[in-house]
Amino acid sequence: MTQHTTGTREEGLAARVELLEAEKELTRRGDELARQRQQLPWVRIEKDYRFDTDEGSASLADLFRGRSQLLVYHFMFGPEYTAGCPACSAIADGFNGFVVHLENHDVAMTAVSRAPIGKLQEYKRRMGWTFPWASSYGSDFNYDFDASYTEEEQRTGVVEYNYRSMDVTSVLEAGDEGPVAEFAAMTGTDAATYTREAPGMSAFALEDGVVYHAYSAYARGVDALWGMYQWLDRAPRGRNETGPWFRRRDEYGTG
Repeated sequence: MTQHTTGTREEGLAARVELLEAEKELTRRGDELARQRQQLPWVRIEKDYRFDTDEGSASLADLFRGRSQLLVYHFMFGPEYTAGCPACSAIADGFNGFVVHLENHDVAMTAVSRAPIGKLQEYKRRMGWTFPWASSYGSDFNYDFDASYTEEEQRTGVVEYNYRSMDVTSVLEAGDEGPVAEFAAMTGTDAATYTREAPGMSAFALEDGVVYHAYSAYARGVDALWGMYQWLDRAPRGRNETGPWFRRRDEYGTG
């Protein structure tokens, strides 16, 4: 017999109506956060970032593909990887189908990774994806937006991620043991190489030929963009987070 609270239909309805008020408040708060997010000051992009795409070499402005807004998913796929990060791949499975709908709202979307374009194209074919995916190999783009770290930075034991300093010594000391190493193995790398990349997203605006950085989010801040989570949060037993990614996610911190 279940150990979960049970009740009559009337009791269930009363509890649901009470929860509905909290859900409405969360929705209103989310609307307000979206407004505040859109009011953040834009920062002009001064560097001439270059990317490799299916169509050839491209600038950051080119990634807008004729639209005024650009959303970038920082996909963990470093030059040494033989496959994309499993968690990033699950997120990409979710946004692959709605890129066209974003475009109908004057928003371009692309994934960006440091792996050479050939590797990205091969993995994209393997996964059956159609979204744009650009390689920033040889560019400072990922480093400047805190989605990648150099080996030298990593060896200091502290990197800047999610707008604060993050201690990475525990991951380095664990070596080939633990959940991070399990995920690293899935990408054909070791834990140190794997964690020189990090997940996140960035938003940009294009106005009068000038590109501006408008917003970035990392760690648990990307949870809201993982469509699967929105469904799991409404499942009777929730997210059921028992795998290595979810333990590693806690290492990245919240928000």
